[in-house]
Amino acid sequence: MALRLRCAMFVLAALAASSQTAFAQAASQSPADAQTLRAAIDELKKDFDVRLSALEKRLAAIEGGGQPPAPLPAAAGTPEPAPVSSTAAAGASKVFNPDMAVIGDFLGAAGKVNTDPANRVSPQPALEMHESEASFQAVVDPYARADFFISFGEEGVELEEGFVTFTSLPGGLLTKVGKMRAAFGKVNSLHNHVLPWTDRPLVINNLVGGEDGIADAGISVAKLIPNRWLFLEATGQVFRGDSGSEQHPLYQTSQRGQLSYVGHLRGYHDITESTNIDLGFSASRGYNASGLAQDIDNLTTRLVGIDATVR
Repeated sequence: MALRLRCAMFVLAALAASSQTAFAQAASQSPADAQTLRAAIDELKKDFDVRLSALEKRLAAIEGGGQPPAPLPAAAGTPEPAPVSSTAAAGASKVFNPDMAVIGDFLGAAGKVNTDPANRVSPQPALEMHESEASFQAVVDPYARADFFISFGEEGVELEEGFVTFTSLPGGLLTKVGKMRAAFGKVNSLHNHVLPWTDRPLVINNLVGGEDGIADAGISVAKLIPNRWLFLEATGQVFRGDSGSEQHPLYQTSQRGQLSYVGHLRGYHDITESTNIDLGFSASRGYNASGLAQDIDNLTTRLVGIDATVR
């Protein structure tokens, strides 16, 4: 309603400006042209009455809740509004709407389950909706983007990852803040639906906190190290100090200062056009739950990992 009333005021202002122009021209002409000027004034009055009547009808339709009549024709000399492309309209509609996706991880297993308690390793059911994940990702502004991943499993709902990435900090630092998977090795940072296998390797389950791995609230800073030999990236992360699951505890803190740390150094090099090598070295340190059980605050767990991939 406010937009339509502003349009009406603009039309009236345009008519008033046209009338002032006509009067200014009349002042510079001789009395012999009075009849011509009077005809022009009468024409302006007639056009003004028609437009004023149409505006009154539009206002009555708006106040009565009915459908407003067709818009008025543009006055002489008024520029037509520029057309809006469908691409620009689609881009504008996504400014406040993140990219959303949902993906499921359905597993099936066959064969006989080993019932020996001494050698019972992660028995899987015959059919299982292992996990469903909803992702919400968007560019917040030219300097940051947000990524949130919510997982739905048989054990409940949890925030798997939720962090903001700052992409334009000084010194070429790539910084993430929030809850995230640690950059320990190659597998820990992968979600279930992108794994090349149906389950995680035993070393992850036994040493790196189970399926959830090292995942906690913290800060991550990554930096590319320029050199002429290979692609080299260094990552340092600081976490709250709680990682792992109930079945596979890894880090557990009892004080604010008992943080856990992860460092990762990755090197990549193209050997030929069809062959490359990817090497990584990881280290992590944090306080463990055994110290809390024994009422000792300085028992820590240290992990070191090396990964290598040749394609």
